[in-house]
Amino acid sequence: MYAGAKAAFYALSRSATLTRLASTYGMRSHDSFARRFIAGETIEEAIDTARRIESQGMLLTLDYLGESVRTPEEADAATREYVRLLDVIVASGIEPNISLKLTQLGVGVDRATCVDNLRRILEPAGRHGCFVRIDMENSPWTQLTIDIFETLWQQDYRNVGIALQAALHRTEQDLQRMNALGARVRLVKGAYKEPATTAYQRKAEVNAAFLRLMRVLLDSGTYPAIATHDPAMLNETQAYATERGIAKERFEFQMLFGIRRDLQASLVAGGHRMRVYVPFGRQWFPYFMRRLGERPANLGFVVRGILHEK
Repeated sequence: MYAGAKAAFYALSRSATLTRLASTYGMRSHDSFARRFIAGETIEEAIDTARRIESQGMLLTLDYLGESVRTPEEADAATREYVRLLDVIVASGIEPNISLKLTQLGVGVDRATCVDNLRRILEPAGRHGCFVRIDMENSPWTQLTIDIFETLWQQDYRNVGIALQAALHRTEQDLQRMNALGARVRLVKGAYKEPATTAYQRKAEVNAAFLRLMRVLLDSGTYPAIATHDPAMLNETQAYATERGIAKERFEFQMLFGIRRDLQASLVAGGHRMRVYVPFGRQWFPYFMRRLGERPANLGFVVRGILHEK
């Protein structure tokens, strides 16, 4: 069930036709189900959401949705939009923290183009005191993503971090490399359908890997981000930090906008640092489908939302 559901929703997320229709048609209403997970289609909507999050004592990171561009022109347009958004974010007064995907910056077109585009974002981000997190995409991009991250790190960009997926067999070695650099890592379970040769297929295996990696991060990582909505994983993380005497300010939890708000509030109430990943933009459909695949029970919300709108 776990792997099958992920595979079905992942296939939908890769549909160019559905993505085009969704971005063209847009979110139908303010209370459409997609808005449970997406802060809106514009930066103004995202900033309004960000202000509400900050008022609740939480941290945030903004993600301008988009991925898998096919031309240098599309990659350039995405890069220029991110640079523009940095100015808007700083002017708004909210925390300057963003997340992005390298396929949005043209890594699938040309590596050198992607490196240049990422540098074009990191430069103004550094001037604005903005931290940039590179999201990890599916496994064909893992090695290249890490290589590009290390290229920029070796060029003394320090306002950048990376995400690693517990589901992949290789992540333990990748984590050791990142810890040796002193890089900031966001640990996630992984939202992509991957082959058994590359990734764990059973939920219990992914959970066990997540916990192993979490312990390594808390012991020797640089301000790690533990990104999960699973109460068991959260409890294990808190228990391990307490056992090892790791102060709450040495790490943070991260969750996606619209998911387990009760747990988010509970962590803040307990004195933990809690960062919310806030996605926005017209290219929201692939992201939305992957969220459903992570928790198939969310499909019930979709059905109820459709019936309500009808």
